[in-house]
Amino acid sequence: MTMFLFVFFFLLIDYYFFQAVLVATKNIAPAWKSGVRIGFWVPTFLCIVALAWWALGNPYYFTATTRSFIITGIVATYFSKILGIIVLFTDDVQRGVRWVVRFFSRGSGESLPGSAIPRSEFLSKFALATTAIPFTAFAYGIISGAHDYRIKRVTVKLKNLPKSFDGIRIGQISDIHSGSFWNKTAVKGGVEMMMREKPDVIFFTGDLVNNESSEVKEYVPVFEKLKAPLGVFSITGNHDYGDYKTWASQEEKKKNFADLVQAHKIMGYDILMNEHRFLELGGEKIAIIGNENWGAGRFSKYGKLDLACQGTDEAAVKLLLSHDPTHWDAQVRPNHPDIDVTFAGHTHGFQFGVEIGNFKWSPVQYVYKQWADLYREGDQYIYVNRGFGFLGYPGRVGMPPELTIMELKRG
Repeated sequence: MTMFLFVFFFLLIDYYFFQAVLVATKNIAPAWKSGVRIGFWVPTFLCIVALAWWALGNPYYFTATTRSFIITGIVATYFSKILGIIVLFTDDVQRGVRWVVRFFSRGSGESLPGSAIPRSEFLSKFALATTAIPFTAFAYGIISGAHDYRIKRVTVKLKNLPKSFDGIRIGQISDIHSGSFWNKTAVKGGVEMMMREKPDVIFFTGDLVNNESSEVKEYVPVFEKLKAPLGVFSITGNHDYGDYKTWASQEEKKKNFADLVQAHKIMGYDILMNEHRFLELGGEKIAIIGNENWGAGRFSKYGKLDLACQGTDEAAVKLLLSHDPTHWDAQVRPNHPDIDVTFAGHTHGFQFGVEIGNFKWSPVQYVYKQWADLYREGDQYIYVNRGFGFLGYPGRVGMPPELTIMELKRG
């Protein structure tokens, strides 16, 4: 029933929008006119076929990437048309107002010659142009934005930072989502970009996969290239536990997670499961604390921060890896004021937004207080990485994938 409602909704949108196509093409050559008018219905047909396959077939027969492209195609097509319909509806409103004015200006007892007020050809063409803009943006975000990796550099001054660690450079990567990738060469380029920065230590802050540990198998040779003199430390994100997939049994789900943890180790990552490690230079120590995923609201709460912090009192500085930035306000700041810097990801910057100079905006900011870049409360900091990969929509618009380089300084 849901599928039929969607099909009806799509056909309603298309029929209304097609009236503008008829007007906009009335003065072009017959061959072009027929081609455009017939071609208009091709995406509709493909979207309906995709919906039928999704509802009646097995959408998991194909890869997550294929599913993402199908969903994106449907959303891009009809989101774009809805924007065009807003323009057409504006035209129809003014046509209706003009008709009413003409009717009453002539008096209700007289006939109303030429009662049909034609749709504006200009607004019909404008509606088509309005539709093309978001569709083009969707396409550009896939072709160019998905792998347009950017280095974000930030400096954090800590008054308690040991001299031996003054100037330490931390590379952060987050939200790989290996099951979504479709361009392995570009992914390799992103890893190489990080390695050219020569960070002293690297943090990976969760979401290696979308659902299944098998997704990362062909990318292990790519991400094992992430190396640093002081080590690569990692944690799990909400997608790593397989919570968003139906499993045949709990044993199968547990094995999937165990394989995910093993993949970290195979790549040479020191995965921190509610535990910590010390970095020591010149007889001085800082602590790297790794918390399993803990998110406010509906997100999974596997993290045990108190456990992870036990035994870290001797460290002059404490750095926390915690995937979900809501953890910072919910538990970190209230209960652990001695944690100096938290490294998070999770938000992806919504994979859509605007960044011009110091101005940045994304719809995700209405959901997450800390969603991208550096935030400070008192002497505590959190940095939220925009993510390396993507989920759902296989691209990014105005919110490119990020590689972070944070330098810690005494001050």
